[in-house]
Amino acid sequence: MNLNKTVLISPSIIAADLSILGSIVGEFDPAIVDLLHMDVMDGVYVPNLTIGSGYIENLKRHTSIPLDIHLMIEKPENTIERYSAVAPWSLTIHYESTRFPARLLKEIREQGIRAGISINPATPVEMIYDLLPYIDVVLIMSVDPGFYGQSFMEISVNRIRKLHTRIIEEGWGDRIVIEVDGGITEDNIGQVAEAGARIFVAGSATFRKGTVNENVTRLKEKALAALA
Repeated sequence: MNLNKTVLISPSIIAADLSILGSIVGEFDPAIVDLLHMDVMDGVYVPNLTIGSGYIENLKRHTSIPLDIHLMIEKPENTIERYSAVAPWSLTIHYESTRFPARLLKEIREQGIRAGISINPATPVEMIYDLLPYIDVVLIMSVDPGFYGQSFMEISVNRIRKLHTRIIEEGWGDRIVIEVDGGITEDNIGQVAEAGARIFVAGSATFRKGTVNENVTRLKEKALAALA
């Protein structure tokens, strides 16, 4: 499936009350909310500590919405099997967190899961060019990872555009999709979509006011309008 022909919104559950998330996600309309973004933080790779594979497995019982797992953890090779066992829609590791990105991406894909790699704002997009054959999703961090509620970094637009151009030039446009995480709002989602992103992680923009279903609908409309 060519995901570059559509737009997907992935609400970041870190912006919700994790103690009652099972009941919260039950109110999400699977016809509107495309994915659920699960930030796994270990307190080592990033300062904060969030959830683990057990929590994610329990949450999965409360929703049919596919899970978009983002591992912000040091040495993901030590625990990646636990997250693959949850059978998420995608499983993303950080380029900076392991010495074995190609091997891990291959292992994820062998489990029938979309293999994702994420890069921080300070990591040049060129660093992952040689890994493109192993990648299904590239998650561009548009804020420094590990802290909720940061503002979108404008330098990310050019980074997304540069990476998107490279993906098309190398003939991966029908398989690799760009995801962006950090500070996405109704005001900037259009320019980010124009640059080449198609999956949008949104925390504050989906949970702060109104319902998640309404907010996701508006974000998707803004992104699609920019691509029309």
